[in-house]
Amino acid sequence: METIETITSIKPLLAVLISLLVVPILVSSRTPNVREAWTFVAAIAKFLLVISMLPVVLNGAEIVYTVAEVLPGVAIKFRVDAFGMLFALVSSSLWIVTTIYSIGYMRGLKEHSQTRYFCYFALALSATIGVAFSANLLTMYLFYEMLSFATYPLVTHHQDREARSSGRKYLLYIVGTSIAFVLPAMMISYSLAGTLEFSGQGFLAGTSSKEVTILLLVLFLFGFAKAGIMPFHSWLPAAMVAPTPVSALLHAVAVVKVGVFSIVRVLTGVFGTDLLLSLNLGTFIVYLASFTILVGSLIALSQDGLKRRLAFSTIAQLSYIVLGVGLLSPKGITGGVVHIAMHAFGKITLFMCAGAIFVATGKKNISEMVGIGRRMPITMTAFFIASLSIIGLPPCGGFLSKWYLVLGSLEAHQMPILFVLLTSSLLNAAYFMPIVYKAFFCTPQEAMFENTVQEAPLFCVVPLVITAIISIILFFYPQPFFRLADIMVRNITGM
Repeated sequence: METIETITSIKPLLAVLISLLVVPILVSSRTPNVREAWTFVAAIAKFLLVISMLPVVLNGAEIVYTVAEVLPGVAIKFRVDAFGMLFALVSSSLWIVTTIYSIGYMRGLKEHSQTRYFCYFALALSATIGVAFSANLLTMYLFYEMLSFATYPLVTHHQDREARSSGRKYLLYIVGTSIAFVLPAMMISYSLAGTLEFSGQGFLAGTSSKEVTILLLVLFLFGFAKAGIMPFHSWLPAAMVAPTPVSALLHAVAVVKVGVFSIVRVLTGVFGTDLLLSLNLGTFIVYLASFTILVGSLIALSQDGLKRRLAFSTIAQLSYIVLGVGLLSPKGITGGVVHIAMHAFGKITLFMCAGAIFVATGKKNISEMVGIGRRMPITMTAFFIASLSIIGLPPCGGFLSKWYLVLGSLEAHQMPILFVLLTSSLLNAAYFMPIVYKAFFCTPQEAMFENTVQEAPLFCVVPLVITAIISIILFFYPQPFFRLADIMVRNITGM
């Protein structure tokens, strides 16, 4: 394998710190306008910093920066590679859009504690970029935990009994599993290999028996519970008590994607595709993911609450990413990795549509939304476009990632997975299309909305229009996500 050029730069650390450093300014802001202006400044600065590192990564190089050496072979260290860049691009760009949406939503509903809300949002984005740019398991683990604690006040924002109960469940699942499973797995890995540094072919190869390798794999898969793999998934529907912007960015993009990102990083950078192939562990990974995909989709069908239906849809969609990488074939890994981006833009649109409907009408249940397309045509058209992307139909980006997953299944000779992909897409259509149909095509007698109902405030509608349009653009111009995925696949497979 050719050696990868590395460039030392403080940029990754700055990208992590920007949203951290803006928190004291947000706390001391005298007016909401000043507070939100600073949030925008931080979001745009973070995005521009991430973008500035993109050309280096696209040229095949990596950016590294070491903060401090903790143990021999273990440092608090950042490394910007193709996979981390892909995730950072998605999360930093969507922070800008969600900030616009947050203003419309939080002001539209006259929500309390808005300063606290924006502060913890900034902390959560700092942790997300920290995970994306981690060079080793310890750094990633620290930022993973930081994200868990930063998002807890957002989940419990409403401060009522339901919010506090859901918050406890949230922490129990995502912090409990990481301490009980990931921490021991990390210690065992260090004792075996003497390092925690991610590498192209993993660092565990040739260090342990098959039994220990399987144990570590199980601990990591279930330990990163933010990925929502069953049975460690029920925190996600519970977290839907949070305000919709939280559900939109954190539970459609940042938190859940940090879970699957961590699993993919461990599969490729700790175990390595060669080790997983030699022990035939890919089959276990894809069947575990397939179970979550099918069961999550079936449960989504039965949910009347719109955000709960979207939550179970997210649980199913996240496992597409794990399944793609578990196929251990170049096209499968490409499909799984690109699905991080495609799903993010589609699902955040759906959550923002749910929030816009709530702001405009106060309705949360699908059964109460008959005829809403006539009163809120822009919102429901965006909902339709995003649904197409999640189902995997053109002309939306979700079609491309699912296409690559199908090709990857053929490449890996995993024919049962074709059945899983087809069945789950049909289930996706079964739980999304009736919502759209009843929104637009109903008799005047069936319609549940008065003529006074209209679109949500502009700050709520513009972001969901932007993300819906991007979902279409990604079908025609899916770069640079495919280029980044291609670089990643070449680095981890040597092909």
